[in-house]
Amino acid sequence: TCNEMSGRHHNQLPHNLPQLQNLIKRDPPSYKDEFMQQYQHFQANLKLFEMDPSQDSKTIQDLVMFLSQVTQCYPEEMDKFPQQLQELLRKYCHVMDPDVLMSFCRSLMLMRSKGKVDPVSVLELFFYLFRVQNKLLRKTLYSFIVNDLKRLNQKHRNNSVNKTLQNYMFAMVRDSNPIAAKMSLDVMVELYKKNVWSDAKTVNIVVTACFSSTTKVMVAAIKFFLGKDEDADNQEDSSDSEDEPNPEVVKRLLLAKRVSKKTRKKEKKTEKALAHMKKQKKKKKGHQPVFSGLHLVNDPQEFAEKLFKRLEKSKEKFEVKLLLMNLISKLIGVHQLLLFNFYPFLQRYIQPHQKDVTKVLVYLAQACHSLVPPEVLLPTVRAITDNFITERNASEVMAVGLNAVREVCARCPLVMYDDLLQDLTSYKTHKERSVVMAARSLIQLFRNVNPDLLHKKDKGKPTEAMPDRPLEYGEVRPAVFIPGTELLNMNRSEQSGKPERSSGDGESDCDIDGESEDDGGDGEDGGGDGEDNGGDDEDDGSDGEDDGGDGEDDGSDGEDDGGDGKDDGGDGEDDSSIDKDGDNKKLTQNKSPKEIIDEDIQRRKNAAMQISQTRLLTPEDFEKIQVKQVAQKLETRKSRKRKAKEIEELENSDAERKEFVSLADIAFVHKKKRSTREEKIAQAEAGRKGREKYAYQKRRQNPFASTTNKEKSKKKAFTMVIHKKGLRKKKARSFKEKQVHIYASTCRRRHVDYI
Repeated sequence: TCNEMSGRHHNQLPHNLPQLQNLIKRDPPSYKDEFMQQYQHFQANLKLFEMDPSQDSKTIQDLVMFLSQVTQCYPEEMDKFPQQLQELLRKYCHVMDPDVLMSFCRSLMLMRSKGKVDPVSVLELFFYLFRVQNKLLRKTLYSFIVNDLKRLNQKHRNNSVNKTLQNYMFAMVRDSNPIAAKMSLDVMVELYKKNVWSDAKTVNIVVTACFSSTTKVMVAAIKFFLGKDEDADNQEDSSDSEDEPNPEVVKRLLLAKRVSKKTRKKEKKTEKALAHMKKQKKKKKGHQPVFSGLHLVNDPQEFAEKLFKRLEKSKEKFEVKLLLMNLISKLIGVHQLLLFNFYPFLQRYIQPHQKDVTKVLVYLAQACHSLVPPEVLLPTVRAITDNFITERNASEVMAVGLNAVREVCARCPLVMYDDLLQDLTSYKTHKERSVVMAARSLIQLFRNVNPDLLHKKDKGKPTEAMPDRPLEYGEVRPAVFIPGTELLNMNRSEQSGKPERSSGDGESDCDIDGESEDDGGDGEDGGGDGEDNGGDDEDDGSDGEDDGGDGEDDGSDGEDDGGDGKDDGGDGEDDSSIDKDGDNKKLTQNKSPKEIIDEDIQRRKNAAMQISQTRLLTPEDFEKIQVKQVAQKLETRKSRKRKAKEIEELENSDAERKEFVSLADIAFVHKKKRSTREEKIAQAEAGRKGREKYAYQKRRQNPFASTTNKEKSKKKAFTMVIHKKGLRKKKARSFKEKQVHIYASTCRRRHVDYI
């Protein structure tokens, strides 16, 4: 009976391929005869298949998958099996049944994953199969190619396979079949995103695809260089935690606030400094591209010229033309190319009624850089001012025009001249808020770039970081030191032997680094996003008053102007230091103010160069430098005379120039939408939470301090104070006297002189 059961079991193996496959994997030598029987069966069915490749044969599908599963068990017998499948696919792929075609491809994928097939031959075949009209097959091949190449380069770069396939890709992206060319390009883009093929050769293969006769291939190649879709320009994927300033710098500012004299003025200054640091970090982060393929183009000038030539002759849709404009503008901006005919070409689209005109303005700003001659850009800037910034247009149109001019001037300041700038800044008194804010942002830009072009009342109060003169055309100021390092020398000298301030000054040495600004500081840069946080700067600097005189003792702030070793409020200095200061004063009396300033600047420059060349700066050093640089941007100078040179001006002026312009920089318009009744009620309810009550508040730094006699008298019972002379006199006042006293009390609370 057992022999009969084993015989039946043995007879079932030829018809039960999964069971035979399992047994072969366990013991290959014992089942070699059964395997050879199935292999001969496959060869016989293969001859029938070649007679009619379009037939749907379930038998040959099962045999192919069975043989691919046991290939590693009989390597000598299955040596020619993969090559046989590849020849069949190349020969009959266009006429084969979809199911049979998919089974053949899956069989090759299985053998490739086991390492039994050469990767180059299989992957080249799969690229060739992109020509087949089978969407499911193309999707399967796409996923396998990407994953297989990623696996090949996981441990180390497989340069031989990569080089062979990249050479093959040159032909594939120019293939006559648009589907095969598009899928091959998609594979390269995906491999570039996964950092598998991230070299210059891959990028330059995509460059050739930008000139494809197929629109879909060309658009896909252009979007690769643009980094992301156009609709994603308005999205900010950064979280609130990423916008927070450096925690170490914040800690130093808060420490300075805690150890120094506590006043409401200093509390406001600290809050304003933290807000400024947060804004500066967000502005520096800017628009980060997904790819860096633009930097790997071999010949960007020739690439841009060919693209522009195609753009001029293009009859594609306007959306495709916008993509070409965007790519050309980014190439010009990133590599600082010279393509003078591009600006007049964009000028024809600069009309308020033009579709997507804000994008055209963004591309114009991206294509501007310091090496473009001002006379080339001037007609385009005049076209913006004539077509957008006029009273006949709506306020939104005028604001967009002012924002566009600001972005162009931020990259090429020499294009602006004084008459045009003063005409544009006159819109700061416009009745619409959107126009006012756009004009103020333009004023703020030229305060930092070239204040001499502004009207006297628009220049504002001079700050430490304000430039003395703009760079000429083609001029470059190379940095020979790390800006701000001279401050580290001052900190060391203070720690080694410099006497500290007495407690009477109300501030410690920590406040030197901690102080971030002065009350008159208006150096916040609103040019990055169309806003001007210093909205009242026009009024602050228009009267020509002394910047240092704000009614408080500037010497108590403990700030060191330029590190000249002077200590305004130090009561603990010894006689030797006083005599030394007296000798210095005698020596400086015989010199002109400009000579004194030049000597001071040269000394600071030498100190910064010495530290940069002899020291390795630590993260703590850079934090100290950052604190002082924030203070220099916010604090006003102690004199109306601006210094001829500053250490901060020796930085490269293009260091913070953004490569790309965001659509929000130009299309952002300050306009408050009309709220509904429900929105107003919700806003009012939200504003009441956590709000201080409108009542008398004890505004003391120490809430446990004792009260004054006047405050105590207010808490006494009325019968205890009814006999007081002051109260009887107060009750006897007339109505007119009560009005006068109430008015005077109101003026005192508002810090207004009572006349």
